Amino acid sequence: MSEPLVRPAVPDDAEAIAVVHHTAWVQTYSELLPAEHWETDTVERRAQRWRERLSEERPGYLAVAVVDHGVVGFAKAGATRAKEGIPPVRSDELWSLYVLGERHGTGVGALLLEGVLAPDRPAELWVAAESNPRARRFYEKHGFTPDGACLTDGLGIVEIRMVR
Repeated sequence: MSEPLVRPAVPDDAEAIAVVHHTAWVQTYSELLPAEHWETDTVERRAQRWRERLSEERPGYLAVAVVDHGVVGFAKAGATRAKEGIPPVRSDELWSLYVLGERHGTGVGALLLEGVLAPDRPAELWVAAESNPRARRFYEKHGFTPDGACLTDGLGIVEIRMVR
């Protein structure tokens, strides 16, 4: 097995990103979301959205992690957005970071994080508060700490903001 390579995402990555995105959501959120959610949250639907995103000029930076020619994770960062009326406290935000479960603990996530946000760069992110302790530990390891901001997203998942 080769070492992971982190590179900018290209339009041809849309389907592979969708598989990682959907698989990670199933692995992380399947207990929290009703069965009906998965009737519309499909790999095909995510692939269509990623094809649209990758074909347009969109703000932010999107990177993929590739091992043996297959995408095993992705991350996106950009200018901070206000969420649910909560003003941002940093200028940069990690918008998403997902890695296939079998790659957890291999350093892929750290490479992706560093690929979209320099290690010393102040930033913020939102993470599921209770359902995702692994992610919270990962972000803490990389200098992020909860700052007390909290919200419930449109799917009913409680999220906390972490900053560094």
